[in-house]
Amino acid sequence: MPKMKTHSATKKRVKRTASGKIKIPHANRSHLKGNKSKAAIRRNRNSNFIDSSDMKRIRKQLAPIK
Repeated sequence: MPKMKTHSATKKRVKRTASGKIKIPHANRSHLKGNKSKAAIRRNRNSNFIDSSDMKRIRKQLAPIK
């Protein structure tokens, strides 16, 4: 059976923390900030964590990366 490959797009967008959680950037950060509230812009600065319901799917995409 061939080796399982890492999903390259996921690998570029995701970081794994020391405790095993998966960290992702918030959406809606890059442009069109003029019509977003200052509070929304501030909230989007911080990282976001993957929900527990998506963990299995994301871990499967990152399978070879330990």
